[in-house]
Order: sequence, then structure tokens, then C-alpha cells
Amino acid sequence: MRAVQVLTTTGPADVEVREVPDPTPGPDDVLVEVHSVGISFPDLLLSKGEYQLKPEPPFTLGVDFAGTVVSGPGFEPGQRVAGVGAYGGAAELVASPRGSTFALPDALSFDEGAAMPMNYLTAQFALDERGGLRAGETVLVHGAAGGVGTATIQVARAMGARVIAVVSTEEKAKVARDAGADEAVLLDGFRDAVGTLTGGAGAGVDVVVDVVGGDAFTDSLRVLAPQGRLLVVGFAAGQGIPQVKVNRLLLNNVDVRGVGWGAYTMTRPGYLQRQWAALVPMIESGVVRPPVGATYPLAEFGRALEDMAERRTLGKSVVRVR
Repeated sequence: MRAVQVLTTTGPADVEVREVPDPTPGPDDVLVEVHSVGISFPDLLLSKGEYQLKPEPPFTLGVDFAGTVVSGPGFEPGQRVAGVGAYGGAAELVASPRGSTFALPDALSFDEGAAMPMNYLTAQFALDERGGLRAGETVLVHGAAGGVGTATIQVARAMGARVIAVVSTEEKAKVARDAGADEAVLLDGFRDAVGTLTGGAGAGVDVVVDVVGGDAFTDSLRVLAPQGRLLVVGFAAGQGIPQVKVNRLLLNNVDVRGVGWGAYTMTRPGYLQRQWAALVPMIESGVVRPPVGATYPLAEFGRALEDMAERRTLGKSVVRVR
């Protein structure tokens, strides 16, 4: 079968599509014929040897995928599924653990299915488990036109929240609004804009979801309402890891909370399936519908990663295997 492989951890330009042996599924694995693969930030880090997991090359990329079941426990042959793993999904066949393989609702295409798992499960974990989001609260989303950003917008809306998107361009503002954001503001000057939208001095947002980090971090703390929560998801800005002056937390009774979805789920059997079950009604209601950005053929997986690295992507990029 064909698979997208890292031979040397020298970046996206050096990933290759190679012929490799078909996988041999274990007793609790589902063998899936892959149709679409999502492009994820961990893929980019893996290609450069910068991810916390460091598999020995050669290894296959691919975190999110969607396709049809060949065989395996809990599913019927031909059933449409989506799945998620640390890597290994960018291939014509995948042996996916049953616990991280999900029935794909009819409302979603294979491309949309491949855009779902990591981003939407991360968003659900961030907002529900870590953020304690309640209906009627206001959520601010940084990097709101990207994959995790658009997922967070939609999950927050499905949970009954008002959503303010923060983006870097007017083009990205449209993507965020199309995804369901109530308002979109530009990163430059977002603190004042958010103050105006939330009623000025003494007001603010209840939750900030930050996948960007960098220079905006301190202003993100400043726009929190009393007892607000800033959720640290990642550092896509590439400006280093922000530092917190803890006296700021005291001033307004606010929290900074880490969002480590992958590590949390690895030690909790069944948790991913419970998360997916929480997302299904959101999908069926139409509020959750992954915005698929650019699509690429399998041979251009490396170019898709380069486009992500240069922040040229809107929504979730998808590679089509079939």
C-alpha cells in the first residue's frame, strides 16, 4: 500500500509517498480503507522531529482519517468511520484501535470526517472538561480561522455560548463568521475591540481559548471577566512560550488552565468514545460542520504541511487518498 513517510526528520519538503507492507491488525483493531486524511499541526512537528513523541524513522504521518471498515470488532464491513491516532493514518490502509475509531454520521463527507477528530475532540475537552463552559457565557477564540479555531467556535456555539473570534486578516474573519462566530475582530487592537463588545470596563469574556500564544497572551488575561478562564492549547505563533505574572491572576480571580487532550485521554479507556458521543448531537443539529479548506492529492502531503507552516491555510486542510 502507499503511505506518507518520514525518512529523515528534516521537515515537510522531505516527506515521501512510499510502498510499505499492509498493516496487520490486532484483535482490538479496526482495519480501515482510508479515503481522506486531515492535516494536523502534530504532523508538521513530527516531520521535523519536534513533537513530544519521537518515533524512529521511517514512520507514517497522519493523525486524523476517515474511510470505510474492512474488518474489526464493533463495526460492520463497509461502515463509514473516522479515526485518530498519534501518527500512521496517512496510508491506504490503517489498523486503528477500536477505542479511537468512530462511526461517521451520514451528514458528514469523508473530507469532513477527516477534519473532525483531533480538532473537535480537543475543542470539546477544552471547553467542557477544562473550561467548565456554561450556556450563556462568552468565549474568545484566538487563531479562529484555523482547524482548532473553527472547531472551537462551533462546539462553543453548540454548548450555548456567545463566540468572539480573533483573527489576523479580514479574509480570516469571514472564515470565522462562516464557521459560526457571533463577532470577529482583528488581532491588532483586539483588547479594545473585545472591551467594546463586552461592555467596557469591568466586563470581559468568560473563557479564552488560545492556540496561538505569543505577544497576545497578556492582553488575553486582561480581557477575562472576573472568574474567567484562559485555556492554553498551543503556541502556533512561534514566538516562544508566554510567561504568567501570577499577580494578574489575583487581581481579577482568573485562571490559566492547560489543555493537554492527548495525554489525558491516553490513560482513560472509553473517554474518546464518550467525547464523540457528545459531539454527535452537535453534528446532527447542523451546528458542527467542519469547514474543509484546501484539498490535496496524497503525493502533495508535504506541500500541505508547508502551507500550514506558512499559515496559508483556512479551516482544516485535507489530503485525499482515494
